[in-house]
Amino acid sequence: MKETQQQLSAIKDVVAAGTAAAVRAGKHFDAIAALLAKFFLEAGYPAEDIRVTTQQRLELPGYYRPQKQWDVVVVHGDTLVAAFELKALGGPSFGNNYNNRVEEALGSAVDIRRAALAELYPGERPWLGYFFIMQDAEGSRTPVRNGDGAFPVEEIWHGKSYQQRFAIFCQRLIAEGLYDAACYITSSPRDPSPNEIVDSLDWRHFAAAINARISYLSDLGLPRQLRVVGQRTIPQP
Repeated sequence: MKETQQQLSAIKDVVAAGTAAAVRAGKHFDAIAALLAKFFLEAGYPAEDIRVTTQQRLELPGYYRPQKQWDVVVVHGDTLVAAFELKALGGPSFGNNYNNRVEEALGSAVDIRRAALAELYPGERPWLGYFFIMQDAEGSRTPVRNGDGAFPVEEIWHGKSYQQRFAIFCQRLIAEGLYDAACYITSSPRDPSPNEIVDSLDWRHFAAAINARISYLSDLGLPRQLRVVGQRTIPQP
């Protein structure tokens, strides 16, 4: 519990450091990436397994495209231990940005899952996490009207704001197995404290899912102890 509170405090500091810039430009995620990396470092994964900068090669192979750059990547031997998307959405054009974020998240996950079926990830099944911040503003809180289309919109979407729509989206990403965990918070420049609007998408659940992944792989012997071969350090078989 104490550790979770410390993690939430770190997230609050990140958001408070520049909420407006973060949701507009996706900045200030370095501290979030470091927080995620800490889970794996403390579990015994070598630092070189944990990639958080572009210089460390964050690209992962896809099936519908050659590769795509993720935000945090943990690779041990032939296993994609975890890959994280860290994204944000700000105003004033919530509609266009919302659709773009939905399409990005879906495309990234579907590409990895299909690539795994094509045996591009020969180790254990890849684990995917999604961390998302939406700007809390009138435009994101106000219910949005659905347009009249060729077929009726699913009932769940009626009378929902962009904040509520994205919560449904994240819940369905997990339910359908596209992502293994998601953390969704809102924040505003006026009040930079992060708001966790859905319990199942809060940091506590997100951290628990990460720890469950680490525990699962630990039961399978990962991370393996390292041995030196020539000038290289490689996992024990």
